[in-house]
Amino acid sequence: MTEDEATAPRRRPSRRSVLIAGASGLGIAGFAAGTATGVLPFSEAVQRVLGVTSSSPATQLGVAKVERAWSRYRNRMVDLVMLLPSKAPPRNLPMSLLLHGLHGRARTAAPTGTLAELASQVARKRIRPYGFVAVDGGDNYWHENVPGDDPMGMLLEEVPQWLRERGLGGVDGLPFACTGMSMGGFGSLLYARRRAERRQPVGALALLAPALILSWAEMSKRGAFHDEADWASMDPLKNLQATAGIPTAVWCGTEDSFISGARRFIAAVHPEIGYTARGKHGDSFNRTVVPSLISFVGRHHPDA
Repeated sequence: MTEDEATAPRRRPSRRSVLIAGASGLGIAGFAAGTATGVLPFSEAVQRVLGVTSSSPATQLGVAKVERAWSRYRNRMVDLVMLLPSKAPPRNLPMSLLLHGLHGRARTAAPTGTLAELASQVARKRIRPYGFVAVDGGDNYWHENVPGDDPMGMLLEEVPQWLRERGLGGVDGLPFACTGMSMGGFGSLLYARRRAERRQPVGALALLAPALILSWAEMSKRGAFHDEADWASMDPLKNLQATAGIPTAVWCGTEDSFISGARRFIAAVHPEIGYTARGKHGDSFNRTVVPSLISFVGRHHPDA
């Protein structure tokens, strides 16, 4: 998800869901496009490339469910995307939040290959089953910068309710981990802080090129904070103790514009994984570390 990547009238959340199987990005977009006719828009060969289907009996078919829900915290309808490791996951399947980057959305939150890799590792019993849940969070770094649009409130109050209603996320519906890309990495650290303040700490943080910006001059260009003090109050690099002790992994390309912030974070907190390698910001790098991300989150499964 790149860093530079409507409000609807209030109505009851739609219970109509779209079952789409396969990888993220092009896979999810293509399957969503085919739901009107019920015909998958890709040939079997292309589906294999996307990780949608498999000729290997050891790889199960993952499932993505896309629904619409009314968020009273965001005052709009949002997409609710659930990536599940199989067609019939266990009830109360543990879930990790999946937070998108700037100008992103729930349907494009996952790096290419996420669903296929999740299904494969679960099928091979390398990890215990878990899933991901993504929601539309807007562009304000996952906090209430605009009155009446509070994506953090949505994550803390509404996502657990939505998961419980669908038999996901444990008996309380609380995600056990948080995964975030770019702006979503910033949001993941802020979410973990808010959970810790509630004495409901997350079990793991997986951060892909987190948008840890080193100067107010640069952050102010995004229009996501009222002023420098507002940003400083939430900036993860200025509040490192807020998430101390939470198992954390960071992956970032060395040609990524956020590499300096990622390196500073890695040097300060010594995360369980602090991986940097040649690559730019976006899916071309993110997809290469998906297996590591899936296994890291799986190691911190609540039943592990």
